[in-house]
Amino acid sequence: MKEHKTNIVLIGMPGSGKSTVGVILAKMLAKSFLDTDILIQNREMRTLQDIVDKEGHMALRRVEERVLLDVDCHDTVIATGGSAAYSEPAMRHLQDIGTVVFLHTDLDTLQRRIGNYHTRGLAKRPEQSFEDLFAERLQLYRRYAEVVIETSLLGQEEVSELIMARLLERKGGTARHEGAQPGKNEEEKTR
Repeated sequence: MKEHKTNIVLIGMPGSGKSTVGVILAKMLAKSFLDTDILIQNREMRTLQDIVDKEGHMALRRVEERVLLDVDCHDTVIATGGSAAYSEPAMRHLQDIGTVVFLHTDLDTLQRRIGNYHTRGLAKRPEQSFEDLFAERLQLYRRYAEVVIETSLLGQEEVSELIMARLLERKGGTARHEGAQPGKNEEEKTR
């Protein structure tokens, strides 16, 4: 494992804000930004949904694992696909190169944000409901997360500021960012 991890790895369900928060966080911290869903699409030269439609959800997970294991960057905010947590080797690699932050969003909020998840390119069993997918993935996200941020009631900039504050606290610094006041967001935890 590297001594100084300079990447921030965002994990969570589709609709939790990983890509949007990732861009904001990268700007705030003067880091690069990498969206692994886009990386997969660029490498495969097709959409995630096309992979799922033509080869099935397990094919998408295999492609995602290969792409994640190839990620080699520094000073980058990495937004992963929602199914990244299914691959233990990929998640261990991401933990080695960065701090893994789980953007936890409640089911009702996710369903309001997503709308039609049937066209989103989700790596899920064909008969699996979004509720079942949420329950299945929640335990995986919690397993790999070093920091958990409850995002359901926060805006994207507030989430970004809270991530910065929690990461600063982990390094032994003092949080001076809005959204990081004591008592606010009590469900958010740091491990």
